Amino acid sequence: MVTTHPRKKIEILVDAPLLSRIQQLAKDAEVKGYTLQRTIGGEGGQGRWRAEEVTGGAGSKVVFATIVDEDTADRFLSDLEPLLSEYGLLVTVSPVEVIRGERF
Repeated sequence: MVTTHPRKKIEILVDAPLLSRIQQLAKDAEVKGYTLQRTIGGEGGQGRWRAEEVTGGAGSKVVFATIVDEDTADRFLSDLEPLLSEYGLLVTVSPVEVIRGERF
């Protein structure tokens, strides 16, 4: 039987110009790795939005996703907290099970 390890998956929908700040916070919290996903648009409390290639991506959003242990998740989320209301970040945290827990 394969052994799994509990971890936390954190996903953040972030405006592209703010991405470097999120990446720095992740580095400061000792996040080992992450994945970036481009978005094409969506709809929510602020209405519809769509990636704006014409403006050089200033209106684009990116999903920053990482899987980390609980201590790292706590550090990273604490560092993110001041940005939540200021920038209207959408942050989700989900419990996940991983194989090769030493990688996360």
